[in-house]
Amino acid sequence: MKKTLVLLLIFSQLNSCYTSKRTQSSSGNPIFPGWYADPEGIVFENQFWVYPTFSAPYEKQVFFDAFSSYDLTHWKKHERVLDTAAIKWAKKALWAPSIIKKSENYFLFFGANDIQNENEEGGIGVAVSTKPEGPFVDYLGKPLIDKFYNGAQPIDQFVFKDVDNRYYLIYGGWKHCNIAQLNDSFTGFIPFNTGEKFKEITPEGYVEGPFMFLHKSKYYLMWSEGGWTGPDYSVAYAIADSPLGPFKRIGKILEQNDEIATGAGHHSVIAAPKKDKYYIVYHRRPLTESNRNSRVTCIDEMHFDKNGHILPVIITHEGVRSNKL
Repeated sequence: MKKTLVLLLIFSQLNSCYTSKRTQSSSGNPIFPGWYADPEGIVFENQFWVYPTFSAPYEKQVFFDAFSSYDLTHWKKHERVLDTAAIKWAKKALWAPSIIKKSENYFLFFGANDIQNENEEGGIGVAVSTKPEGPFVDYLGKPLIDKFYNGAQPIDQFVFKDVDNRYYLIYGGWKHCNIAQLNDSFTGFIPFNTGEKFKEITPEGYVEGPFMFLHKSKYYLMWSEGGWTGPDYSVAYAIADSPLGPFKRIGKILEQNDEIATGAGHHSVIAAPKKDKYYIVYHRRPLTESNRNSRVTCIDEMHFDKNGHILPVIITHEGVRSNKL
């Protein structure tokens, strides 16, 4: 009886943190229960997918769940699409997944072990599956990047496919952002004309969490600023004519709202096919929470002005309206 009461109390506490205002026609925020952060949103096979970090102490942060939806309002959980049991060199701090489909395979890029120097094992790895829900297995048997180039910690990777079918890996912590062109097999990198494999493209104010997308022939580089454990976490962006930059900072577009949530950051963007709708998927911390790992995944609409600048995002409890692909 006592054990049952304890379980009910824990469930009640978790439920009180989950303040989603979901309806039949809107997603609500957060979009699914549980502590999840650093979400990567993408469209596969006429479904919306979100791949987040499982937000927990590093020693317990050893797997990824994924979530799929046909309409943004009803989400199906796919448990442990990748687990460190399948990545022998990854021990902890599995975070910031980024995924892309190439040919018939899905490649999931991830950071592991939170290495602080080149004498530690870890960095950015790649896993592969024939299905977006996995299971994913280690693709290389070792990290893809395990060194510090241009001062960038090898974390927070994002893979970007350009219109010319070139694939780039954009990554970096410690206030440095690199871009590298992946080779055709995703086993390494193609040097740039300068001979370097890792080109620094760090814009003003950059801290971590890069994301790139193309809008009306312009390249938008977005990133997180501030400290991920604090209320100042936020998202800013810059624009360039090439994925290699130079990127001119435009400004901040996502941050906390004292009446909604704190620490809004580390995001991705979903462009709904054929509907000219853009969604920003991000994490934030409920007002009731102070623990650094108490982060939830949310979604809101993102809009542009007539000059192509991103308007400040209004974070909500309601989320976005249902949208079937």
